[in-house]
Amino acid sequence: MAAITIRNLSEEAHRALKVRAASHGRSTEAEVREILEAVVRPPERLKIGSALWALSRAAGITDADVKAMEQSRDLEPAKPMSIQ
Repeated sequence: MAAITIRNLSEEAHRALKVRAASHGRSTEAEVREILEAVVRPPERLKIGSALWALSRAAGITDADVKAMEQSRDLEPAKPMSIQ
């Protein structure tokens, strides 16, 4: 898991984080993690899988179409090109 160090944080901000953490029953470090997660990974963010699913449904692609594409797919590995 990654770690970060935050330098030059004001005493006021640090104190506010400690108070906020205590009000949520968490450590200051856990509170900072929660704040960062909420900001950089909001629940309403675009999720590529969901977007692709919606796009395929809008285009009229059904589960049967996907299954047919999977069955007709060539499973043999591609042969490298020979450059002579």
